[in-house]
Amino acid sequence: MNQILVGSRLHYLVKEPTVFLLNLSVAQNEHQATSNESIEISPFQTVDECAVGQSGNRLLRLNALPGELTIAYQATVELHAEEVDSTNLGEVSYEKLPADVLTYLNPSRYCESDKLFRFASEEFGHLVPGYSRATAICNWTFDQLTYTPGSTGPTTTACDVLLQRTGVCRDYAHVSISLCRAMGIPARYVSGYAVNLQPPDFHGFFEAYFDGRWFLFDATRLAPVGGFVRIGTGRDAADVAFATMRGDAECTGMKVWANEQQSGDHLLDPENVQTAVSSA
Repeated sequence: MNQILVGSRLHYLVKEPTVFLLNLSVAQNEHQATSNESIEISPFQTVDECAVGQSGNRLLRLNALPGELTIAYQATVELHAEEVDSTNLGEVSYEKLPADVLTYLNPSRYCESDKLFRFASEEFGHLVPGYSRATAICNWTFDQLTYTPGSTGPTTTACDVLLQRTGVCRDYAHVSISLCRAMGIPARYVSGYAVNLQPPDFHGFFEAYFDGRWFLFDATRLAPVGGFVRIGTGRDAADVAFATMRGDAECTGMKVWANEQQSGDHLLDPENVQTAVSSA
């Protein structure tokens, strides 16, 4: 069991009354448990929290008036990591997939798995079905793409990334998800905190479904999967953006951190955490 200190601090200049929908809180599920959790809004605003979906997603909503706004979240997380014996993990046939898993075979806004079916079949159709095929898809994505901050934007899809062969973590996840779905492997996007990610930032990775369970994958190889803390799970990044706004507000700064706790540690002072620009 690993204990991780996570947090984020977002600064905005709100130009007109704006509604914020935030995915910052650690998800509540069997993989992780939180303690010493807090959310601070300055100047003070009332925050509503609601659960979204079956994966423990927690959405925060607040109404902000014009002016400077700071949103700070922090928590201690106990990760319940499991050793994965991938040798016997097989793919589940379509007729046996649970109803709530079927949606993760369908194409979505950023994951055009239908357009990539022929390509995926030619590249991966000859491989033995199972966990190893998802691993091969991750390896292929890592080899074929170049990680380039700022190379993609909010409208960039998996097909766009495959054409330009560059992207950031969310793009690596979208490509991997699309190829998995095209091969009949349910796959879903996960946003989260990641220990040892450099530069510190929100991270985008994914889960694939084998033998009745979801397993984590990350084609970027930027941080160890064993240090991933889930925030939100969805069809793609559109479902779990860390901030969605209705109104007019500009992000003026952001800090994100995830560190393995040592004996005697306390929650980190976010003012001492390295500034990062989001690429998740």
